[in-house]
Amino acid sequence: MPQLVLIRHGQSAWNLENRFTGWWDVNLTPLGEEEARQAGELLAARGFDFDLCFTSFQTRAIKTLNIALEAMGRLWLPVEKDWRLNERHYGGLTGLNKAETAAKHGEEQVRIWRRSFDIPPPAMAPGGDFDLTNDRRYAGIAIPTHESLKDTIARVLPCWEERIAPALKDGRRVLISAHGNSLRALVKHLSNIADDEIVALEIPTGQPIVYDLDEQLNAIERYFLKDR
Repeated sequence: MPQLVLIRHGQSAWNLENRFTGWWDVNLTPLGEEEARQAGELLAARGFDFDLCFTSFQTRAIKTLNIALEAMGRLWLPVEKDWRLNERHYGGLTGLNKAETAAKHGEEQVRIWRRSFDIPPPAMAPGGDFDLTNDRRYAGIAIPTHESLKDTIARVLPCWEERIAPALKDGRRVLISAHGNSLRALVKHLSNIADDEIVALEIPTGQPIVYDLDEQLNAIERYFLKDR
């Protein structure tokens, strides 16, 4: 039976500060590092092991994976980084405090930007403080100016089909460390969740999500490891 585990990165500095993060690269907090370590220890204690790992181009997901693997004694495992597993791009909201943005634009408008399936936030203006055009990690990549969850799904699923699903079908045990919205994209696909329901799905930081899959990668069961 194919084995897949998903982990949302541990608490980041901008999670703590209640800011829209998206593609901006922020680090883990000490709590986030501890969440990652506990995730690795829990996986090891429950007898999980892996053959291949995937993560995004963003520090908070990469470090979460590394800390968890270190706790498992598995830092040597191969890791594939793919920008398509990045968090949703929050466009012009990047860096803004969520509560202050709600006070300025209204809670309903911010709810639409955050939780609608196919309505993106305002686009990021070029040349601003959070413009990633000159970031070398994204050389040759068409960096979005903003994304809805629907847009995020459209880039995550090709990564799944091209890289992750073939590894699982080959019998490799896979661990993915990514972000709230890129993981929502995978969960929506695997669990066949409706458009209007996926936006309400909460994925907590640092909690391993286990998928039991059949040989065709259809989901048999999805659960938080801490609950078993």
